[in-house]
Amino acid sequence: MHILDNSWVNKVSNIAQVGGIETSVLDNGAGRGVRIAWINTGCGVRFKVVLDRAMDIAEASFNQYNLSWISHLGVNSPQPFSDRDADWLRTFGGGLLVTCGLTHVGGPEEDSYGKRGLHDQISNTAAEIIQIKQPNLLDDDREMFITGIMKQGHPLGVQLQLKRTIRCYLGEPKILIEDEVLNIGNVEAPHMLLYHFNLGWPLVDAGAQLLWKGDWEAREKGDANKIFKTDYPFKLCQEPIDEHRGNGEEAAFINIEADTHGDCACGIYNEKIGLALALSFKKEQLPWLTNWQHWGSGEYVVGLEPGTNPPLGQKETRAQGELILLKPQERRTYNLTLDILNDKESIEKFIDRSDL
Repeated sequence: MHILDNSWVNKVSNIAQVGGIETSVLDNGAGRGVRIAWINTGCGVRFKVVLDRAMDIAEASFNQYNLSWISHLGVNSPQPFSDRDADWLRTFGGGLLVTCGLTHVGGPEEDSYGKRGLHDQISNTAAEIIQIKQPNLLDDDREMFITGIMKQGHPLGVQLQLKRTIRCYLGEPKILIEDEVLNIGNVEAPHMLLYHFNLGWPLVDAGAQLLWKGDWEAREKGDANKIFKTDYPFKLCQEPIDEHRGNGEEAAFINIEADTHGDCACGIYNEKIGLALALSFKKEQLPWLTNWQHWGSGEYVVGLEPGTNPPLGQKETRAQGELILLKPQERRTYNLTLDILNDKESIEKFIDRSDL
């Protein structure tokens, strides 16, 4: 389809024939009543935004190929009090993107500043949608986006607001995520943020190549570290392994490299299907990347997770002097771009840019 010429003008009755944004409400199962938005780029990329779960992204596909990992739970209703201990996992439906934070990223912990559960509250927070823009081919306007606001915290304490815009353009296999975190309270607020991108089969398969570069450290130590070793091919996806049944998993914390423009890139390339997913972001905004690998049988997923910090928790990050503290009315912006590549030239350029 050639969107930029005029061959379509007398052949398209409704923009839905080409692409756009469609909102709806799920009516069955654990996600009953959850608001969603389907976004169709008109060039093979189609994905579901879960408006009641921080505008995160669940299913996502390119042509016939699924991109995201979906847990057995799938999309489920937000549970605002699933921020205690490891209760966050009870609502972890997977999906292409799950947002973690806004004040804590990491395991359950407690200190003199309070008690925090796994990965905090934001992914269980519903959005107030403030704008939806559809493309308009008659005006040669290919832009579409949806914007919403989520608020986390409580009166008489820390209060943060996440304003998220998800933007696409007809004819481009690309997703743009534009976030602004604002301290709307009147006290200083700790801030941590992690973009938990979860990739699944068939994009993820044995032999697919993980792409990132930078100095790294294995999260697991000693005998628990079976994958992230200098003499092990941890950048190649593998078949399911028995060690990852149940809660088996491993991760590496990566001080990701940036190019001369301050841009970082990571992703995955599956040569068997001729497809790559490329994720780019600014080093000054998100200086760390976590590579999560969970090769469980029937629970087969790899995570690429840009963040403000490694997911070590607020307690350790504060002790290291690296915890971000936002003053009242102070804000931080974050911009991520996800590209789907299926031509040899683009894939080769991406590999040169993002891998050692």
